Amino acid sequence: MEYRERYLSWLNSPFADEQTRAELAAIGQDEKEIADRFWRDLEFGTGGMRGLIGAGTNRLNRYTVRRATLGYARYLKKTGDAARGVVIAHDNRRMSRAFCMETAGVLAAEGIPAYIFD
Repeated sequence: MEYRERYLSWLNSPFADEQTRAELAAIGQDEKEIADRFWRDLEFGTGGMRGLIGAGTNRLNRYTVRRATLGYARYLKKTGDAARGVVIAHDNRRMSRAFCMETAGVLAAEGIPAYIFD
């Protein structure tokens, strides 16, 4: 799927929240910005997921966090480690607590205990 198709898919998704759709609508005429946000999926590297916060597949947001967490949950189930649960911490960076809660929600939906540090 080309970046423009990905953009339109997100923009028109009934699952996208209003804030995300508004952010995407605001960049609708900026082809360079659309391309930067949607030309690839944000990668999970040795330092975790790092990137700009914003709407798009190449940005850190609730949807990319959920996607990565679902992949991790499936891995834990496959290896038999799901019952042990996952400890999740966060810090004072922007969206850290929200991303922590998104992660915990996905794990819980997958039946994996999530332990959150204050």
